[in-house]
Amino acid sequence: MNSSKILQDNLIEELRKHFHIDSSAVFLLISNLITIFIAVYEKWNLSELMWIYWGQSVIIGFFNRKRILDLKKFSTTGFQLNNKPTKPTKKTQKTAANFFAMHYGIFHLVYLIFIFDSVDHLNKDSLIYILVCISVFLSNHLYSYIHNRERDMKRVPNIGTVMIFPYLRIVPMHIAIIFGGLFAKGSVIALVLFLLLKTFADLVMHMIEHAQARQKSNTFLERN
Repeated sequence: MNSSKILQDNLIEELRKHFHIDSSAVFLLISNLITIFIAVYEKWNLSELMWIYWGQSVIIGFFNRKRILDLKKFSTTGFQLNNKPTKPTKKTQKTAANFFAMHYGIFHLVYLIFIFDSVDHLNKDSLIYILVCISVFLSNHLYSYIHNRERDMKRVPNIGTVMIFPYLRIVPMHIAIIFGGLFAKGSVIALVLFLLLKTFADLVMHMIEHAQARQKSNTFLERN
């Protein structure tokens, strides 16, 4: 019985470390809920939502590049440029940041062409609401960047991992949106369900992204 209680306590502690809900996570949740509310109120379909989450994806990439450039220390284990091993230097850092921006930018340019070719024409009211939702996400990610910046700089991450993480974050949320648009077929309940799944994926990946930095920060505080 005592052994079971210890295992349960350990599991709760591990979950608490990796899934800590701070103010930036709450802001992210609110940003997603605002979008869901507007989508239901305006009776949106996949077209409008793809524009909003494309905008959020671009914002995520913009701040990730800034995070790469903000790193004080980082590892380059397994990270190569032009098929050559790299050292954790300022030159490597700038090259990695610029390569990420180029690759991520091309990915979203192709995505943008797909949206232009696939989605319906937007009316003026929809465009205004879309810009409002994107502005809310911009405010959220700006706040998250400022709120987590000090902790992020105390860690020593692998720079390759920092470069790839935005893709791991945006792919699940876009899969949820695309499948939601395809299978909802005018059903508000089904669309809301998929948007909530997108919100859940977004929130979980946000917390995982900052969990390592938070643990590093807590260790630093305990030692001082």
